[in-house]
Amino acid sequence: MQGFDPKFKDFPDYIIGITKEIWEDRGLATLHEYYAKDIVVRMPSGVSTGNQGVIGATMATLAEFPDRKLLGEDVIWSGTPETGMLSSHRILSTATHLGDGGFGAATGKPLVYRIIADCHARNNAIDDEWLVRDQGAIVRQMGWDAKAYAADLIAREGGPAAATKPLCPEIDIEGPYKGRGNDNKWGAKYAAILQQIMTADLSVIPIEYDRAVQCEYPGGITAYGPDAADRFWMALRAALPNATFQIDHQIGREDAMMPPRAALRWSLSGTHDGWGMFGPPTGAKIYLLGICHAEFGPRGLRREYALFDETSVWKQMWLHTG
Repeated sequence: MQGFDPKFKDFPDYIIGITKEIWEDRGLATLHEYYAKDIVVRMPSGVSTGNQGVIGATMATLAEFPDRKLLGEDVIWSGTPETGMLSSHRILSTATHLGDGGFGAATGKPLVYRIIADCHARNNAIDDEWLVRDQGAIVRQMGWDAKAYAADLIAREGGPAAATKPLCPEIDIEGPYKGRGNDNKWGAKYAAILQQIMTADLSVIPIEYDRAVQCEYPGGITAYGPDAADRFWMALRAALPNATFQIDHQIGREDAMMPPRAALRWSLSGTHDGWGMFGPPTGAKIYLLGICHAEFGPRGLRREYALFDETSVWKQMWLHTG
């Protein structure tokens, strides 16, 4: 790969390899090499810039979860080494809450949760990132309710006036990556399915989803069958019935020894004015960043991984209602 260290055989090998090197092999100093000095990192909890911030956040996480493992389940990617490549990296993480930190006093609880990170890389360095971690799964395994955790987080940050503002278009920072993915048919197919769901036509689910579909949803939920998919997407859309749905990035791939796959990064932006996943309507202005992966088989969509951060949604509601 032009511009990349020759020890990596391809782009997925680069992404999975540097993740292990940084986190598990404790090569934090390599972040000066693998992360651009002025990188923009967007998470539902906020936006940061610069690799010094990434290094600090990585050390804080490892102090709290010293045995953390990041198991790369898939890398769905687009682009070229010459123009830059965008990876959508799905990770299953295991960890034990052994240190005090951002999640409070150490609980000793073992955790399993997913992350999906969209990273743009050129010349052996990542310079733009969108990362969604299943915070709902983490806090539930620690004994928290996601809504209560968000309220406690605001209090620990000094109250509503001082609390860190969750990600929204008003505070986003434009990074170097301007791409939209690729035009592969599997990305287009999954995008069409989600567009139809978000226009309240959930009849597409039993048509396009395999009857044995495996569904992996926020909060560490694993469920099976089209009915589970219907309940999840219905509850989300019902909570934000008038929010604008937008697909910001779309990738489809067909690779050897892998099923056809798709990766979509999307958002819902609007008002919490409906009953659904987040309880009684609050009127809060909500921005929800989501990333989904899908795998297809002979009978339709056979695995779906949908991820967003529930705690950041609840935080936006708490900041609105006080």
